[in-house]
Amino acid sequence: MSTVESDLDVPGGAAHPAPGDTEVTTARLARVGDLDVRRLLPRRQRRSVGAWCFVDHYGPASVDGVAGMQVPPHPHIGLQTVTWLIEGNVRHRDSLGSEQLIRPGQLNLMTAGRGIAHSEESPEDHDPWLHGVQLWLALPDAHRQAAPDFEHHPELPALRLGGLDGCVFAGSLAGVTSPARVFSSLVGAELSAPVDARGTVPLAPHHEHVIFMAFGTAAAGGTGLAPGSMLYLPTGRDQVEITARAGARVFLLGGEPLGETLLMWWNFVGRTPGDIAAAARDWATGQRFGQVAGYRGAPLAAPPLDPVRLARKAR
Repeated sequence: MSTVESDLDVPGGAAHPAPGDTEVTTARLARVGDLDVRRLLPRRQRRSVGAWCFVDHYGPASVDGVAGMQVPPHPHIGLQTVTWLIEGNVRHRDSLGSEQLIRPGQLNLMTAGRGIAHSEESPEDHDPWLHGVQLWLALPDAHRQAAPDFEHHPELPALRLGGLDGCVFAGSLAGVTSPARVFSSLVGAELSAPVDARGTVPLAPHHEHVIFMAFGTAAAGGTGLAPGSMLYLPTGRDQVEITARAGARVFLLGGEPLGETLLMWWNFVGRTPGDIAAAARDWATGQRFGQVAGYRGAPLAAPPLDPVRLARKAR
């Protein structure tokens, strides 16, 4: 998914105290096509959690009789996009020639590396409801010029944590590892409650984590959560207890702190203003990113680049 904002260094929603040294924050609301989007990362005070640097949650939304998701071809550098659906279906196309329809419980993972372009759209005969998350993983500096790639994983490992059902779509949790290729130590998992449930979730103590609600009602470590709120857990914790009402969907994201300064602008993750300026120029002039075949419509144009503001953000 393309962000509609050129500048991702934004204040976000309010931060609220939570027990101990945790923190609860609330999402900012944005509009992408026909969809209302809750943006949970990035935030001015926290650009990333592990390598996770962008979290959008959309839906559940009725797309019956409307276009649904329609994101024209757009470029990325320096990141991986993680697409995960709870309801609905979305078609991915990219400049490598990939075309893939994704459904709930499946993973689309696109590695941008030095540069790729893609589009995302609800097919003409799309399901009537759409609900999901779009996540970005920042590629560590040593890998950010990697060759672009795309993976689709129709089956992913499941686990049971007390009364909670889990699916690990990235990294590892409780000895269960996703087949998706990632470039740093991390976890990405969806936890659901088939009935009112409680479970103890093991955490890697050297990781920082966030937990956010996609649907329903739950509490993590005694802190209540609702859709649009996110709980931050710093390093040093080896577990967290989650209680959830029947039907709740909770996401756990975490990883080893990246230890690198990220410069994020539009759909690009770089390290210097020069990275961003070169990517914007190459997109505008038809270089580097290739063409996305099959999408009916014009590609997105990059927003105006303010070199002064970009240089200020890089300090």
